[in-house]
Amino acid sequence: MKSGFCSIVGRPNVGKSTLVNRICGTKVSIVSDKVQTTRTQVRGVLTMRDAQIVFVDTPGILKPRTLLGERTNAAATSALSGGVDVVMVMIDATMPLGKGDRWVAERAPKSSLLVVNKVDVASRRAVLEQLRKASEIGFSEYFPISAETGEGIGPLIDVVLSRLPEGPQYYPDDMIRDVPEAVWVAELVREQLLHVTNEELPHSIACRVVEYEERSGKGPYVRVEILVERESQKPIVIGKGGSVLKEVGTAVRAQLPPGAYVELFVKVAKDWQRSNLLLDRLGYQFPGRD
Repeated sequence: MKSGFCSIVGRPNVGKSTLVNRICGTKVSIVSDKVQTTRTQVRGVLTMRDAQIVFVDTPGILKPRTLLGERTNAAATSALSGGVDVVMVMIDATMPLGKGDRWVAERAPKSSLLVVNKVDVASRRAVLEQLRKASEIGFSEYFPISAETGEGIGPLIDVVLSRLPEGPQYYPDDMIRDVPEAVWVAELVREQLLHVTNEELPHSIACRVVEYEERSGKGPYVRVEILVERESQKPIVIGKGGSVLKEVGTAVRAQLPPGAYVELFVKVAKDWQRSNLLLDRLGYQFPGRD
């Protein structure tokens, strides 16, 4: 049995979560076009007959403006070393190779795999130019892929497998994501809110499950608290006549077991992104802290 951990790092919106979801064949991480969608490390498990790869999806690395930003950066950079067998550094084929990409690359091991994503929407010239520029970084191998369509992912997985050591099976055969169910529901709520709210608000939204009850013969009852930073943001999240919450709740229930009941309510927690106490309660902790 070969087994090990493969972390995926890069700037925001390069497609890390989409890649993990594609490889695992189901939704492991929530996805949106908003920066800082992924806020913690998320593990997706690919189990084969004689191997198991645990892919570690990480937050996009960016210049932090809040304590939350510092913690998400720490969650990402900690995945560059310590207990990780393979590192993928991902860049976007449709965007110039910038300072942020180089900042990440400089901190990654030279044995890392450089992954150029979104080749399905970039021109061949753009992909070749990204590969040329990326070659200056000096990583061991380079892979043009499309996380959206699956193009090029097979050879990438083969190389990851070749680098894994012999080891135990860390997760059961039927386990695909290492996320507690209550945390997963909160993330599904936040994903839907990211889709329906405006550009400024997503950074100010956090979600947590405050009550989760399994009901005999029915789906679970879940009560989710949605935090915003200002009183003026509550009407945006609630919507006229509760329209936004209704839309979000319907979309979330569709992804849960039949009969699930999801109750949503909105609460103001002023400047929660800058509060150590609230960040701890929300699970946005620095790596290594319980």
